[in-house]
Amino acid sequence: MKALIVDDEQFCRDNLKLLIDEYCPQISSIELASSADEARTQLAVSDPDVLFLDIKMPKESGFDLLHSLGDHKFSVIFTTAHNEYALDALKAQAVDYLEKPINIDDLQSAVSKLGKKELSDGNSLSEIRALIQKTYLEQNEEKIAVPMREGYEIISYREIVHLEAQESYTMIYLDSGKKLLSSKNIKVYEEKLDPLVFFRTHKSHIINLRHHLKGFNRIDGNSAVMTGGKHVPIARRKLQSFLDRIAGM
Repeated sequence: MKALIVDDEQFCRDNLKLLIDEYCPQISSIELASSADEARTQLAVSDPDVLFLDIKMPKESGFDLLHSLGDHKFSVIFTTAHNEYALDALKAQAVDYLEKPINIDDLQSAVSKLGKKELSDGNSLSEIRALIQKTYLEQNEEKIAVPMREGYEIISYREIVHLEAQESYTMIYLDSGKKLLSSKNIKVYEEKLDPLVFFRTHKSHIINLRHHLKGFNRIDGNSAVMTGGKHVPIARRKLQSFLDRIAGM
């Protein structure tokens, strides 16, 4: 079998490759990619049997990569240090998951499943997308603590329409019309919020793609139309990723 490892951290890529070389003789060829964009380039010219895919990466997450691809028959094994990604539901559909630091027994178990007919037949990207969407819709009451000058306010993901950078602070716009000024900068929220629900459209803006995106407007510059009619700008360098995301919804 051939594998493609996609992870933004070089140590993680190299370490996983060493473990596969040492403990998984079923895999004879391994390629490496440091980003979703690099992975797309490699997938265009190669035909791996399995993708070892990190979920939380800069610019585009592993989920973003899957959303941007057409259907393929390769299997997907998620690898991540963040364990909040609906693991049981993913495993139930033969999409395996390895939590970092990767355990050798777990790796061997995941790889041993790749030869099973039910895995190769049931692991198309369209099924993965549908499963991920269903799982995250069921988890839409996930909450976040917003640090403010007076203390903290607990809000659910569903309440957040979008976030806007204001110097070293972040203004959070809620669907009730209320605004919260957080003492944290927008980069903190980009790293903390679920990348399948939220999308950074611009250096100053993050939108709730899952619950509050109402449309896309090209007039007077590209913008995301949000609940309440507000237009949030989309940077040129983010446009294709944004369009790929909404095409997969």
